[in-house]
Amino acid sequence: MSSTPDDDVQTYIRAHRTPFLADLAEWLRIPSVSAEPDRAPDLLRSAEWLAAALKETGFPVAEVWPTKGAPAVFAEWRSDDEDAPTVLVYGHHDVQPAALADGWDGDPFEPVERDGRLYARGAADDKGQVFLHTLGLRAHLAATGRTTPAVHLKFLVEGEEESGSPHFLELIRERADRLACDTAIVSDTGMWAEDTPTVCTGMRGLVDGEVVLHGPDQDIHSGSFGGAVPNPATEAARLVAALHDDDRRVAIPGFYDGVVELTERERRLLAELRFDEAAWLRTAKSHAALGERGHSTLERIWARPTAEVNGIHSGYGGPGGKTIVPSRAEVKFSFRLVAGQDTAAVQRLFTDWVAERLPDGVRHEIRFWGGGTRPCLTPLDHPALRSLVRAMGRAFGQEIRFTREGGSGPAADLQDVLGVPVLFLGISVPSDGWHSVNEKVELDLLFKGVETAAHLWTDLAEDWRAGPWPAAPRPAS
Repeated sequence: MSSTPDDDVQTYIRAHRTPFLADLAEWLRIPSVSAEPDRAPDLLRSAEWLAAALKETGFPVAEVWPTKGAPAVFAEWRSDDEDAPTVLVYGHHDVQPAALADGWDGDPFEPVERDGRLYARGAADDKGQVFLHTLGLRAHLAATGRTTPAVHLKFLVEGEEESGSPHFLELIRERADRLACDTAIVSDTGMWAEDTPTVCTGMRGLVDGEVVLHGPDQDIHSGSFGGAVPNPATEAARLVAALHDDDRRVAIPGFYDGVVELTERERRLLAELRFDEAAWLRTAKSHAALGERGHSTLERIWARPTAEVNGIHSGYGGPGGKTIVPSRAEVKFSFRLVAGQDTAAVQRLFTDWVAERLPDGVRHEIRFWGGGTRPCLTPLDHPALRSLVRAMGRAFGQEIRFTREGGSGPAADLQDVLGVPVLFLGISVPSDGWHSVNEKVELDLLFKGVETAAHLWTDLAEDWRAGPWPAAPRPAS
């Protein structure tokens, strides 16, 4: 009996499993922690290691791109089919801080394989999920008999994602011509569960900062002056209390303008996921679920915009009492945004809302922590997404479901600057312990990701021939 393309992919992966894991372990030993300035040489060493590994994989072009912070890696391998689509794979090579004293069972930068898992900082977030593409590409070439990929393939692997990607937007704007593509694939996400393979279709955006309120020029006696002058602590409490209405919706006028609502199909697909709310609450260390009325918990954290108070600070906080009217108050805040919302517009709306609610005698400043992160959404009917789902379905041998991410990341910058749809290919699961002690990756899932990547390039190329893909949804004006 002749072998099938799927058999050929699996055979190649099995034959190269051991050297692949040895190479990944070598990369994981480099402590590329972007949050620690003393690790700058390690970040450069990590970037140079990856560039060399991509060259060995077959990429004719593999370059280390300097930034004002940590270096990124760019690679390119053009298909011999000039009409093929161009696909950009995004990931990051920096990792979170880690030390044995944090509670790790062993050195976090000395990989250990145990019980079908690989333990090390970066095993799942994100070196393992970046590196799977190297073996996936080689399996793709071996199974198809090609000497070049079925698509024009580019890689961009940044070195500052764990520090908020402070120079990423500038980098892709400066290098937009080299990064031009028809779709981008982000391999820095996860799946719902080990037995439930899923594709993420969106990430929320983020606007955050602080409001500082000033009243008297110094703390003053609450008996002599209280009730007769503005109290910044009271006004901060009034602002916070007014932020939501009785249905827990954000009460800032215009906040929901343009929001892309969930379709009935999307709500149905989210409801199909086996969600144990009691277990989720235990993970959250919370005693009840609460949020915008009319939406499920998953809808609230994945597909609805939110406003959170991250901290309130004012007045005396020591033991006993101190009867004062404090001179200032601070409110830390964050907004998570969804498709159809624009970071600059939300900043304007919030700025105007705060100014209108404060009485005379209370001066204020609003500081935003940068320009914010845009939301990112891939429509369920996008043909490139369908290709990814088919490729993943071939690898896992079962139906692929859909999730979104409640957090935020630089994926939207790719969508915004390059004007292309963003797909998410991730194989990590919640138990992998991102940013925590004993981070690991499930090896069975890692190699399912390799298999997915091996199938994906052919599927994308074939789908492209049916007609150009739709452009990415543009941010709201």
